[in-house]
Amino acid sequence: MERNSGYKDYVAGLMAGIAMVITGHPFDTVKVKLQKHNTEARGIKYKNGLHCAARILKTEGVKGLYRGATSSFIGMAFESSLVFGIYSQTKLLLQDGPDGGKLQPQAIVPSAAFGGAIISFILCPSELVKCRMQVQGADSVVPSSSRYGGPLECALKTVKCEGITGIFRGGFTTLLRESFGNAVFFSTYEYVRYHLHLQLKGASYESSQLIDIGVGIMSGGLGGIACWSAVLPLDVAKTIIQTTPEKNHTRNPFRILKSICARSGLRGCYVGLGPTIVRAFPANAAAIVTWELSAKLLGIKHDLN
Repeated sequence: MERNSGYKDYVAGLMAGIAMVITGHPFDTVKVKLQKHNTEARGIKYKNGLHCAARILKTEGVKGLYRGATSSFIGMAFESSLVFGIYSQTKLLLQDGPDGGKLQPQAIVPSAAFGGAIISFILCPSELVKCRMQVQGADSVVPSSSRYGGPLECALKTVKCEGITGIFRGGFTTLLRESFGNAVFFSTYEYVRYHLHLQLKGASYESSQLIDIGVGIMSGGLGGIACWSAVLPLDVAKTIIQTTPEKNHTRNPFRILKSICARSGLRGCYVGLGPTIVRAFPANAAAIVTWELSAKLLGIKHDLN
């Protein structure tokens, strides 16, 4: 199989993004609603993620859990394609010669952070639309006159009312979240994958499709948990920045988090942790397994495969 895969890394990443949205979007909707309504001085207060999910299902049905999924599919497909493609190609350039399957953090960390920084410019507008759609459910405090009929209407009204820069509200916070988060995700993924393969090899297991899928599930799932545990406060700040109607509201994530801490303590900065962690494992496991399987089908050789 060829190693210099070119565009094929981006195709495999595209498939990974689709798998991630299908698996994880309902959990993301719950997370966004908790972050929006449970951090406000007044508004709907959910007891926990399960209570929030039950309210959504009762008032809107299953479709309520996939509110905003259209923009999420578009954004995540392009984002995942770019982040996996850029990561794979940049890591190949930064590696100190053939690595023979060995971990090279000096290539992994900057490649992942660079990919995250690039995709943040694409992800920010799609996430703004997604978040604004998600917070306007049947039990939302968003006035009926301010609600959107769909993702396109949301994007157009945002540009009309706030200008072209309005669609990029929260861009700096998104860049911080994606750069740091992807560095944590890919580092954890590569580390867990490397050591699982070493143990399986040492235990004389023969390589098989089932074992590769199992390794992909564990490494991707644990990578997702590590990533979101690290960046959730930034994600809380981003949600508030992107869904607050006031144009002059601060866009400084650290100022927002300081305000939340003063009002709700450190716990307030981790609003939505439950559904986020529950989502992180299956969504990222699905993404990694789909990425690795797609890579194999396309003839891409990843180390240790």
